[in-house]
Amino acid sequence: MRALKILVVVMGVMIVVGFAVLVAGIASKMSRDRPGASNERPFAPTAVDIPRGARIEAMTAGSNRLILDLVLPDGERQLLVLDLATGARLGTIELRTAP
Repeated sequence: MRALKILVVVMGVMIVVGFAVLVAGIASKMSRDRPGASNERPFAPTAVDIPRGARIEAMTAGSNRLILDLVLPDGERQLLVLDLATGARLGTIELRTAP
């Protein structure tokens, strides 16, 4: 019976120590600089031209990309793909309904 009590105490201590190591590991990973979020280079102001009369319906950010869902005045839709680092226009995707 005595050996069982010692075993339970030792396993309890191992669980507490393991949990503390896990929390410390998560905290250290969260405190590190992320590769995409760097404060070393300032954000450069950039203008993005969209067609006259168009409105932005939705925005989605991906890996270094910003995709704007535009609704044009004639009802057509466009996806405008921008580079997040530079603000440069990477391309436009026309969305058409199938005939």
